[in-house]
Amino acid sequence: MTTLAVTPPQRRSPVGPKAEQRVRDILRAGREVFAERGYERATTTEIAQRLGISEATVFTYFRGKRELCMRVIQDWYDEIIAAIEAGLPREAPVREQLEFIVLTHLRLFLIQGTGLCALVLSEGRTKGQDLGEGFVELQRRYTAPLMDLLARGQQVGEVRSDIPLRLLRSLVFGPMEHMLWEVVITGRQIDVAQSSRDLVALLWPALQAPEQELLQLRALRDQLRSALAHT
Repeated sequence: MTTLAVTPPQRRSPVGPKAEQRVRDILRAGREVFAERGYERATTTEIAQRLGISEATVFTYFRGKRELCMRVIQDWYDEIIAAIEAGLPREAPVREQLEFIVLTHLRLFLIQGTGLCALVLSEGRTKGQDLGEGFVELQRRYTAPLMDLLARGQQVGEVRSDIPLRLLRSLVFGPMEHMLWEVVITGRQIDVAQSSRDLVALLWPALQAPEQELLQLRALRDQLRSALAHT
């Protein structure tokens, strides 16, 4: 692959409703083309053709394919982050919040179709290349809600504190990435809700604080004793 420099800033900020709509249209078409073609095969020419505009018009607002692709991914990430932050049940137990994050991640990564999902996964594997270090920063922003949840979980004693947060984060995102790649490669459809529950069921014993598991066992013991006492 060709190594490209860090994505430069957007060429010109849109001024006025018409220009803002033009940018939205370019981003919409760009999302479609990048999802269908991938980064290497996508062209600004095809994006312009789908809108019935000249390629020069695309370059009025974006320096080229690299910057446009970064903006497409950034906007998609922003949508997912906003959905997580808006719906996260912060008063619920950490495990329930984790289930929400995993479900939202899988659902929104797949709801756009596997094309954009494959684009993000493939570019994430070529860190420092193609789309530059800007993609690394996007990944940091994207994983921030989970990192915040795990940190809060450690503070309240629900999540183990003897393992660094970055490793706990990888423990969660690693299996999710594997599941998404399987869908991308095989085209096999999955039950997202059930897959999310199954994944959290596997992850939670490794994430929860050891004393938390003991407390749960004691609570179960007390429940059994109470049930037997009333029989």
